[in-house]
Amino acid sequence: MTGISKLALLAAAVMIAQQAVAAEVHVLNWKGYGADEPWAVAAFEKATGNKVVNDFFNSEQEMLTKLRTNPGLYDVVMINAAFNDQATTEGLIQPIDVSGIANYKDLGPEKAQSPLLNHDGKIYGVPWVWGLTSIAVNDKAFDKTPTSIQVMWDEAHKGRVVLRDDALEAIQFGAIATGQDINDIKDMEVVKAKLASLMPQIRTFWGAENDWNQMVAANQIDVGTYWSGSAGRAKKNFKLPVTFVVPEEGAVGWLDAFSIPAGSKNVDGALAFIDYMIDPAFYVEWDNKVGAPVSANVKAVAELPADAFNRAVMGDPEVASRIRFQAPVSDADRERYLQIWQELKVNVQ
Repeated sequence: MTGISKLALLAAAVMIAQQAVAAEVHVLNWKGYGADEPWAVAAFEKATGNKVVNDFFNSEQEMLTKLRTNPGLYDVVMINAAFNDQATTEGLIQPIDVSGIANYKDLGPEKAQSPLLNHDGKIYGVPWVWGLTSIAVNDKAFDKTPTSIQVMWDEAHKGRVVLRDDALEAIQFGAIATGQDINDIKDMEVVKAKLASLMPQIRTFWGAENDWNQMVAANQIDVGTYWSGSAGRAKKNFKLPVTFVVPEEGAVGWLDAFSIPAGSKNVDGALAFIDYMIDPAFYVEWDNKVGAPVSANVKAVAELPADAFNRAVMGDPEVASRIRFQAPVSDADRERYLQIWQELKVNVQ
């Protein structure tokens, strides 16, 4: 074999190896959150020829850290829209050419055009799903489903109340309980005092969806903060006695979107993955099989049964009027919230 032939074979091998790498779509997401469903991954891989490689985070701060410390590793990242501005400012994500996403046209305009995802005329996030952080109850503990957030403070449930161990979520929850705007808290001392009065009620602080579900399954808790999509999965997928409540005082709304990290090695694969994730066919199957938040794709929601929670309840204008969507939070406020939260937790045994 000549030297030229050897070089040609080597070049071909390198090219094949590069193509194999390019065929991988590295996704950074919450574990157990739709995008890593085995049946969904298998269907996407079969349809596109791309292989999905999942990695996970347990908080938005961990997600940002992974993007900072692994430049070029990820092709797709799921980001709460309230953190999109920070990721954009730090150069962690890149503008998206949505002409390569066929289902983008069916996204609700108020979500697609959100200023949280669009900066300087460029799109940095494709809306995926939205939902609420509110309260969910163990049906076994109530003859009648409560309608007020104040049930958390009811002495009848002392030691059987849970909160997620998240400073921002806790402070915003306290703001709602004191009649304040989660994005413009005027009296933090009132919020702090309200949360301090809740601490004697607390059984524990949860960190993962599975923690919450296991406590309900063991009948250890009566009520706690929870996510709408998670409550739906608990009821549908695990047959747990859980009811999600949108109290009269309101609830925290959040919007999750897919972005493409700076340095992505497979942008085409990333666009295909995002397109699949906002496709009505995937969403309806996800909601039917597992339980999901509300799709940002209006056609997908319209294909749900008329009495489906994500259509009948989350689509109710009266419920919508009580939702306050999260806005970006400054680093200074985030640090302040964390300090308050750490002080409050000290008093929980």
